[in-house]
Amino acid sequence: MGGSGVHGGGAGGPLAGVRVVELAGIGPGPFAAMLLGDLGADVVRVDRPEPSPLGIEPAYDIANRNKRSVVVDLKAPEGPGQVLDLVARADLLIEGYRPGVAERLGVGPEACLARNPALVYGRMTGWGQHGPLAARAGHDIGYTAVAGVLGLVAPTAAVPADGSAAVPAAVPADGSAADPDGPPALPANLLGDYAGGSLYLVVGLLAALHHARATGAGQVVDAAIVDGAAHLTAVLQGLLAGGSWQDRRGVNLLDGGAPFYAVYPAADGGHLAVGALEPQFYAEFARLLELGPDAPGQWDTARWPELRARIATRFAGRTRAEWELVFAGSDACVEPVLTMRQSHAHEHLVSRGTYVEVAGVVQPAPAPRFSATPGALRRPPARPGADTAEVARDWGAPSLAAGAAGPVEPAEPAGPAAPARTPAPPTA
Repeated sequence: MGGSGVHGGGAGGPLAGVRVVELAGIGPGPFAAMLLGDLGADVVRVDRPEPSPLGIEPAYDIANRNKRSVVVDLKAPEGPGQVLDLVARADLLIEGYRPGVAERLGVGPEACLARNPALVYGRMTGWGQHGPLAARAGHDIGYTAVAGVLGLVAPTAAVPADGSAAVPAAVPADGSAADPDGPPALPANLLGDYAGGSLYLVVGLLAALHHARATGAGQVVDAAIVDGAAHLTAVLQGLLAGGSWQDRRGVNLLDGGAPFYAVYPAADGGHLAVGALEPQFYAEFARLLELGPDAPGQWDTARWPELRARIATRFAGRTRAEWELVFAGSDACVEPVLTMRQSHAHEHLVSRGTYVEVAGVVQPAPAPRFSATPGALRRPPARPGADTAEVARDWGAPSLAAGAAGPVEPAEPAGPAAPARTPAPPTA
């Protein structure tokens, strides 16, 4: 595994010198601020006096790494002024409230841009700042559903009548395809919150920062998860319009419809991901899997069910580890489907240092990589309020120190819960 500790406290990364104010929230806003911090920005998280409702132990809240924390009560008379003192010295601001809340608290775009005309004010929401659903509560699953993204994800098995969780679909042992009319799978909150939300917010912030530094004029970035998630479908929208994509999941080339771009179970219950699209890669795949000369052709779509069944039968005859050895070093485009912990030990990720361990917590290293100004893990996750005096000094905001609240302890989890566990280090 790559580096094993937090790097030195000095500034570094391509965003060194960029100052960011993050108004505390959950989900995509904190992740966007973490990404900016990973790339060298000086991120100050403005936490609330009350503990987070999530009750997560700060040491495990990886989205708060590479940040410093201050505690400000925005409902107190002095609260908005303390935030505006930080805004006056900031380049970027991130908030994730519902539309209108920041304005009511006295830290909306008008107040902040009046204090700092070059500020880029980033707004992270699910539905955006306007539209019929703008004021409604929501989560990743709903935003991606409306954006047409969730419906693209390969279907799961039908939910059993007793209501127990469905088992994520792979090609069944008999080779039949998953039901394209079944419910879609749930890819955690990666497609909405983080891909359609955080990453688009960061792109918007950096583009607006470039403009602000060229013109001296800041602006507001409205980053809605529904917009970003919809934008992710651009190529598929073109294929749909051109008749090359069906508006159903599980029946297309890249969503499990093709037998050579699918996931298959092995004899031990492990799974193999097959992506043998190009003819030369498919030929290597067919040779190593020993499909036989009488197997249906790759593009004989009428016989795809037969081909899928033959592939499934072959994979069912050996364990995942045995198939890994068969395909090792080849261009057959077959890889094991790993759990998060298993991925920590994969030889390729270990050699690249894709995951690092800091204070016993395994986590992704900063990405992407830069040849001249690499990002680094400079600070562990910030403890709420622990850096108020330091930030007040470094940012020249004495009003912050004058009204500083003490560090906030994490909330107790509701109901019985297992104690927090340090992620296991890799075994290879």
